[in-house]
Amino acid sequence: MEAIAEYLHDHVSLHFTLGLVELPVYEMPNGIGRLVVPRVLAHTKLVTRNVVALPDGLSLAIEDSQEAAIDAEVDLDRAALMQERLDFWSHFLQQLRLTDPEQQIPKASRKGWLGFMLPAPNGSSWLTVYRDLYKGEVGILLSSNRNTAGEYAMETIAENWAEVRGALGGNAKLTEKDGRPRIIEEHRFAPLSDPQVQAEAFAWLTDRLNAFVNVLRPLVRSAAADYEPKRD
Repeated sequence: MEAIAEYLHDHVSLHFTLGLVELPVYEMPNGIGRLVVPRVLAHTKLVTRNVVALPDGLSLAIEDSQEAAIDAEVDLDRAALMQERLDFWSHFLQQLRLTDPEQQIPKASRKGWLGFMLPAPNGSSWLTVYRDLYKGEVGILLSSNRNTAGEYAMETIAENWAEVRGALGGNAKLTEKDGRPRIIEEHRFAPLSDPQVQAEAFAWLTDRLNAFVNVLRPLVRSAAADYEPKRD
């Protein structure tokens, strides 16, 4: 139907219209006949095109619409937010010191989070370090892809949470989201736009990220090594 409509749109000189009609047919009781109830589902519409001819030497100036101006303003706001995120994570990574020399450090991001990869096949496990600017909150959570060694490792860690919780310290907690275990720790620092508050948030993130890496990294490696994919 779309292809036919496009063809008619490109060949307006054909001088005919198109309609799509449905004809439901119902059997009448006692075999007295059939009832046909036609209805129009769609039809083409003739659109009038106006042509403006300008005298020689004159040109047509089209002013930006209000919608375009709003879109431009939104784009500027989005760009400013992305740059602010990049600056935030750049400053965090500049002062970050992890005690595990094997832990890879990601590059600064224009998103609201960073991913610190953990030793599971195919990059299926990582620590998400995030910031919620509006809540003034930063946090760390163990993340994984579904049906992978990373998810198996996360489930194994959750099963031994009492022991893991003691090793992590702080206020780490085990919750559930979308039927999956969720190991997370968060802290509010408001407002994060204040340089002093931001420095406190960086110090907290560094301390807790070190704990998460030192405790969870070897556990993920061990559990991922025992993972056996399900076979159909």
